[in-house]
Amino acid sequence: MTAGDLAERYFDAAIGLLTRVRDEEAEHVAEAGRLIAEAVEAGGRVFAFGAGHSSLPAQDVVYRAGGLALVNLLSVPGTVGVDVMPAVLGSALERVDGLAGVVLDASPARAGDVLIIISLSGRNALPVEMALNARALGLKVIGVTSLAYPPSTKSRHASGTYLKDHCDVVLDSKIAVGDAELEADGVPARFAPASTVVTCALVQAAVATAVGTLAEHGVTPPLLRSGNVDGGHDWNGRVMDEYRDRIFYRH
Repeated sequence: MTAGDLAERYFDAAIGLLTRVRDEEAEHVAEAGRLIAEAVEAGGRVFAFGAGHSSLPAQDVVYRAGGLALVNLLSVPGTVGVDVMPAVLGSALERVDGLAGVVLDASPARAGDVLIIISLSGRNALPVEMALNARALGLKVIGVTSLAYPPSTKSRHASGTYLKDHCDVVLDSKIAVGDAELEADGVPARFAPASTVVTCALVQAAVATAVGTLAEHGVTPPLLRSGNVDGGHDWNGRVMDEYRDRIFYRH
């Protein structure tokens, strides 16, 4: 087996997962898109949250060329990415009880908004409490997780529940427990995670559906353009001015 063989196997695994979520999650993606479109049309806002590497798909739909301008990152200090030192602190914070409630209370999120919560395992206290508290505040919750985890792992929330149990819509990434697609002779552990690729695609598909739904309803979707094309900055400035009360990353 060569390195090239492993690269091909990884691409095949990722394509296989993308095909599965396309075919098996179409109904849920459509429902997630409908929730986002309804919030935008009603004057609401959209927030995205993820901790650790699950923050990457959340960041991918915020202030993004070709994306909805109204998607805001709901950030929990110390859990977004691996820039916190030591890096293991971020993982530890995901297990802290009560943190999600404090974050939501201090955020601009309100009833009628939509919160996309991304957690591969859906077992840690932070995403579970985030979903619980968000729904209690009147937000609609879209959970993006792998439904392979609950039957195979123990919840780390006091209720014994998972993210999937507290969502209006669940998008199943189909990622296997452990998030490693490959194995090879001489390599002591499985490797090559695909959760970021698949989860980014799921969330982007839901946003794309929302854009199409808004257009069908006669509502012009508030989209951002690339700043690297002529006129992009001026376009984005106009969108941000028009929706300044619903965009929080510009302040």
